Amino acid sequence: MIQAQFDYQAVISLPFAPVGITMSEGRLKELAYLSSPQKEFNHQVPGLVRVMDAINAYLQDPGRIFNLDLLLSGTQFQRRVWKVLQQIPSGKTMTYSELAKKIDSGARAVGNACRANPCPLIIPCHRVVGINGLGGFAGERGGEKLEIKRWLLRHEGCL
Repeated sequence: MIQAQFDYQAVISLPFAPVGITMSEGRLKELAYLSSPQKEFNHQVPGLVRVMDAINAYLQDPGRIFNLDLLLSGTQFQRRVWKVLQQIPSGKTMTYSELAKKIDSGARAVGNACRANPCPLIIPCHRVVGINGLGGFAGERGGEKLEIKRWLLRHEGCL
């Protein structure tokens, strides 16, 4: 299914999926994994080149740390979870229950905050796994989204 081009300032094809990028005030507001196929485009808005350069650097070196200006909309709890996600280093994973214990919460609540993550990849929710397997990804327990999680974890040397 092809998304409306007006939803994003850019759509780029990455090795694991096309992504839509939304910028606001020069900051990254959303990075969305899209279904294939997608027509690529780039509207050259402020901050977009920096985001695209950071993604390309990560693809070349999965150990690269994203240092981007983000404009995040979410609850206080979601932001707390997203902050912890950004502290999980490339090449490492944490279970939903480990993350929940770290912030004195429950694994299901952590999973819901991961699902609400507006900037996956940049805020690496793919590094959170189940006790007995990968768990879900972007609200799915299989299919294209879980394949993206597998690709990212392989890229980072976790699988």
